[in-house]
Amino acid sequence: MTDIRRVGVAGAGTMGAGIAIVSARGGFETVLYDIDAGALESALSQSRSFFAKSVEKGKLTQDHVDAILGRLGTTTELKNLGGSDIVIEAVYEDLAAKRELFGRLDAICPPETIFASNTSTLSITEIAAGSGRDDRCIGMHFCLPAPLMKLVEMSAGLETDEAVFARAWSFCEAMGQTPVRTKDSPGFILNCLLVPWHNDVIRLVEAGVAEPADIDLAVKKALGYPLGPCELLDMIGMDTQMLLCETFYGVTNDPRAACPPLVRKMVAAGRLGRKSKRGFFNYEGPTMFGA
Repeated sequence: MTDIRRVGVAGAGTMGAGIAIVSARGGFETVLYDIDAGALESALSQSRSFFAKSVEKGKLTQDHVDAILGRLGTTTELKNLGGSDIVIEAVYEDLAAKRELFGRLDAICPPETIFASNTSTLSITEIAAGSGRDDRCIGMHFCLPAPLMKLVEMSAGLETDEAVFARAWSFCEAMGQTPVRTKDSPGFILNCLLVPWHNDVIRLVEAGVAEPADIDLAVKKALGYPLGPCELLDMIGMDTQMLLCETFYGVTNDPRAACPPLVRKMVAAGRLGRKSKRGFFNYEGPTMFGA
């Protein structure tokens, strides 16, 4: 059970749009915010496409989908998140940007509103330090693609109130997700493993050891992964991988986390992955969630 009823999501990129779907699908009134109206329209369009496939596969009825989409609103005005019981930020991986957003939200939202960050590598404690309510800030790192993956890494900062954490945990379960508790440590669980692993894969491509498709095939067939690492990198986005590397390497000095030259070349060439229709592979059609 949870007392949370209204959810705000800040950032209408792939992660933010996916989190908004999870929230609305879980029965919560949800408002998705972005300064870019085009990003909001794209998120809604691709969300409708995602649910249309669910109807085609018999997973949901059209009435169910209509009810979900009826709970999902959008806004370009941050003030419209002011009535939220919890706000989940999913902006780009930059400490200053996340702090600035939470600082602005602090002046808009009631004192009891929980601030959650979807950060994958940054410190919750450091993000919370700019929020004006560090006792009410937590980490909620959803897995990509959020509408298909159940796991959420949940982290408390040094000043996070345990009752606030428990409230957010119950909310996560009420959405139908599976939370796992982690320390406020660089990369938490998943990216502590994934950032170096993905860089190792990228360096295999750089060295000409194998083509991306062959690396993916080997990993899927031998290790049983549903997605190959190059497919997943294309879903994450090479620009995001570059930010993850820079952040993770900056706090760990782990050589395996250092950004491979190929990542920077692909970003410079606009080969970002699914979002730009070209990455390790080429893509057609308005896909966001890989399904």
